Amino acid sequence: MPKYRTAQIRNLALMGHTGSGKSSLIEALLFRAHAINDRGRVDKGTNHADFTAQEQAHHHSLEPSFLSLDYQHHHINLIDTPGLADFFGRALLPLPAVESVMLVIHAEHGIEAVTQRAFEAARHQGKAIVIVINHIDDNLDRLEALVDQIQTRFGPGCLPINLPTAEGDGVVDCYFQPEQTPTLFSDTASVHDELVDTVLEEDEALMELYLEQGESLDPKQLHEPLETALRAGHLVPICFTSAERDIGLSALLRVVCEVMPNPLEATPPAFLKGWGDEEQAITITQNADDHVLAHVFRVGIDPFVGRMGVLRLHQGTLTQGMRLLIGDGRKPFKVNHLFKLQGAKQIEVEEAVPGDILALAKIDGLEVDAILHDSHDEDLYHMPKLDMPQPIFGLAVKPKKRGDEQKIAEVLHKLVAEDPSLHIEHQENQNETVLQGLGDMHVQIALEKANEVFNVDMETAKPTVAYRETITTGADGQHRHKKQTGGAGQFGEVSLRIEPLERGAGFHFESQVVGGAIPGQFIPAVEKGVREAMNQGFLAGYPMQDIKVIVLDGKHHSVDSKEIAFVAAGKKAFLDAVAKAGPVILEPLVDMHVQVPQEKMGDITGDLSALRAMVCGTEALANAQVDINVEAPLAALDDYATRLKAMTGGEGQYSMTFSRYEIAPPNVQQSLMH
Repeated sequence: MPKYRTAQIRNLALMGHTGSGKSSLIEALLFRAHAINDRGRVDKGTNHADFTAQEQAHHHSLEPSFLSLDYQHHHINLIDTPGLADFFGRALLPLPAVESVMLVIHAEHGIEAVTQRAFEAARHQGKAIVIVINHIDDNLDRLEALVDQIQTRFGPGCLPINLPTAEGDGVVDCYFQPEQTPTLFSDTASVHDELVDTVLEEDEALMELYLEQGESLDPKQLHEPLETALRAGHLVPICFTSAERDIGLSALLRVVCEVMPNPLEATPPAFLKGWGDEEQAITITQNADDHVLAHVFRVGIDPFVGRMGVLRLHQGTLTQGMRLLIGDGRKPFKVNHLFKLQGAKQIEVEEAVPGDILALAKIDGLEVDAILHDSHDEDLYHMPKLDMPQPIFGLAVKPKKRGDEQKIAEVLHKLVAEDPSLHIEHQENQNETVLQGLGDMHVQIALEKANEVFNVDMETAKPTVAYRETITTGADGQHRHKKQTGGAGQFGEVSLRIEPLERGAGFHFESQVVGGAIPGQFIPAVEKGVREAMNQGFLAGYPMQDIKVIVLDGKHHSVDSKEIAFVAAGKKAFLDAVAKAGPVILEPLVDMHVQVPQEKMGDITGDLSALRAMVCGTEALANAQVDINVEAPLAALDDYATRLKAMTGGEGQYSMTFSRYEIAPPNVQQSLMH
């Protein structure tokens, strides 16, 4: 493998709705760059991105895969991400590792639900975006309207950087050396001028030169303001391709190499040092000669290969044989093997430079978001946590065979280590363990992997809906715990106040005790008692949230006061306050997008209203489809997939994401308390 410098590296995550052609596009680009000898197909399970048995069986990308190619003295890392809404959390994992997102849109289907979410996530992370309209060969009559739709939805800065030829059998450059070849719509000169004007808005001096002297500017002069425009999202290039028919591939590779930012030009990586009040932003050098600094953004666990971590090297030179630290760990590990991943293949390399994406295997301490470094100076470095989607679907799981409880617990934690958008919740009051995910398929695929890869079989059942409890007003509570058992007794007294917090705020605890009424070493015990009470709930056994607890006063005994006494006193004082604070049950609401044929819209909205859903808006889509945006209580959507299929003859689809918790209607609260 040839050596390359940081400035020659390009890192891109391919994102977009399922079926847009991300995996096929990667396959075509790899073949065009001679990185593979045989071109595989998604429908036959032979493409290099979808190499796991699950992906080949389901004909969908289910987790990020990593491939790379060398093209005209550039090294391009491509990350294929899942396009199903259920796996959007997995699609987000690579974002901290890349400078750019290649947003792939199917020319026939237009902007779909995951496309919208991917664009928003990329901009939130400050990533440069290039939009690729794929499958243009069979959809030439739709392309101009699709560009208009993209500009309406994502902004006027979304501009074609090339255009399809009039016959649709190739593309015409509009930026580097605009040609006069007839195009399908618009013309290269006006598109070129619009691109240049957008770029020049980032550089006033260059703009004046351009306007006053009428000088033409070549791409090299425009490069710096171009990168500024990409970082700020003021420019989003649009390219046209057909991966199946090899249209626009060389033009796309040129855009990747000459337009999209290298690691030194992109939005700087967001490193932080310290925690809490001492946390501060850190600017790293990205220099190959400085301390090693790498971020693990993906972990895979295999019963045969062991734990493999995929990392982005941000600073320093990583070599085989060197010793690294994980986070603030004291014990270093040795880098015995350093890999580049090429789909299922692991290609061993001796060293790597900043900006590259690599993998380490059989290192037990590797976790998602771990920071690897070679100096204790970076012990407290970390990166901001990704905003992962909230899980909205769960299945209660238990072992089919008695005695497998520990084995199941270990496998569940491995699944969550690989995919942080999966959650495990132990619901003590219901005596059940619930595996939660972003949808039915998300959870089912995880359980399928547990069975096929880790040889663990589980029984599943519909879990209780994840209701929560909270309070509606402030109140005071007090309790004295006193117990005499013959020897030393137990004594602790706590007075506290509780106040409601805004939705989603969680739990805040503080102490205003003065004069040592409760010795400082017992304050954590009071908090422990409060947390126990919150976990057990008050009205119907659901965990409590969005509550602030202030410990005001108390009493202690020099001999009989101990931790257990203040745990009990804190718990009872909290429950005393809750009883006076207007406790209520909260239900989870989800934001849904339901896509159906226009003629079915009335039936669908009527049915949704019967499920206590509120229609928030509608949008006309291509192919006489309509997108209905609704907010609905999760509990009412248990069999919605079946209902939608029955009402639309299988033509409807929907996706949903957690929205927030709100107070449940009185009749729902009453039913839950009986």
